[in-house]
Amino acid sequence: MSKTQENLKAAFAGESQANRRYLAFAKVAEAEGKTNLAKLFRVVAEGETIHALKHLNNTGEVKDSIENIKVAIAGETYETETMYPGFIGEAEAEGNGAAKIGFMGTNGVEKTHKAAFEKALEAVEGGNDIPETQYHICSVCGELFEGDVPDNCPICKAPKEKFYSI
Repeated sequence: MSKTQENLKAAFAGESQANRRYLAFAKVAEAEGKTNLAKLFRVVAEGETIHALKHLNNTGEVKDSIENIKVAIAGETYETETMYPGFIGEAEAEGNGAAKIGFMGTNGVEKTHKAAFEKALEAVEGGNDIPETQYHICSVCGELFEGDVPDNCPICKAPKEKFYSI
């Protein structure tokens, strides 16, 4: 891999992390009643997203939908089968219960993501778009639902009121 490719990947990672960090900072500012500061964090976060996407596109890793879904499945598979199980074990060994619980919940959600991408791949490989659906996200753990929202999230047990729709 060339140095420029390495730099593009590092820039993509850094800009992506800045986006998420600034969104977390915005939530804190908002909770503190600093709505204008929250707005600034969100605006800068959006700029960081623009930067991240440009760097990612310049890596040449963004392909057609079939290839992109396959990359997504591979990433979700790695997370569910290797990354999070390892993280869970390390957190347990270090006695960090909060991290262990967080990793376990995230791993469960990532399995749902993987299944959704696998289902999508079948449709797209058949030359179709995926069916129109209403998606619901648990605001506590990120679990994905299609159709009716359950009374409680099966991952984190949050009540149905904690879901929002996309």
